[in-house]
Amino acid sequence: MAHFAKLGINGKVIGVHSVNNSDILNGSGVEDESVGQQFLERIHGWPAPMWIQTSYNTAGGAHKLGGTALRGNYAGIGKIYDEDNNIFYTKKPYASWVLNTTTATWHSPIGDAPDDLTDEEKAAFTHYVWNEGTGAWDKTPAA
Repeated sequence: MAHFAKLGINGKVIGVHSVNNSDILNGSGVEDESVGQQFLERIHGWPAPMWIQTSYNTAGGAHKLGGTALRGNYAGIGKIYDEDNNIFYTKKPYASWVLNTTTATWHSPIGDAPDDLTDEEKAAFTHYVWNEGTGAWDKTPAA
């Protein structure tokens, strides 16, 4: 089964549609994104360039089953398609965060949250939360 993202304004994903693999085969019997786009345009009337193929098994720039990753992440509704980098990614979580275009994921300007919680803190559901005001990770007990 192939999947195609339906794009709206500014590359925002407004739908994801499944298409039988047989409906995206070109004249040589090879899967072809443009054939899938034309198929969806005929069915839905939405212009072909606004349908972008996505892979259900792609996340964080890697294919879950060891295959070839396609466009960074699976294109869920609300994600954004970046035509320049040919990737799907989520909304930017904080103004200071930067997009890693290889993994199609956002990262804080100082890196990932520390991984130094004690067993007691973990048992109490303590975790780290990004503090945009200070540009640091704050340790926060569970609410």
